[in-house]
Amino acid sequence: MLMVLVGFATGIISGMGIGGGTLLIPALIFAVGAKQQIAQNINLMVFIPSSIAAIYVHIKKHNIEKNLLLKLSGTGCIGAAIGSIIAVNMESGRLKRCFGVFLLIMGIYELISKNIKEERK
Repeated sequence: MLMVLVGFATGIISGMGIGGGTLLIPALIFAVGAKQQIAQNINLMVFIPSSIAAIYVHIKKHNIEKNLLLKLSGTGCIGAAIGSIIAVNMESGRLKRCFGVFLLIMGIYELISKNIKEERK
């Protein structure tokens, strides 16, 4: 039941464009005991149907800049291939630490950028 709730919450977060992996990956590691590579792979597989649903809604609302999408898609695919090769060849504990540092940096960035935006008002 816990994983059903995590899946539902992950879908909502993904649809908002925040990134459901920030919830799904730690849940898989801590609640299920999955290795980091397995958790990240499952996250990517869950991302496909979630993103299709989100894309449909965003297209209907005209929230997609096609020119920017085309520029990011190609380079994003290349980066994803390189990142996947690195992830599957990295020791699980090290990959887990890298993911944790990434989440920490993104959290700090969000806090700082919010304060900067509020000061500009």
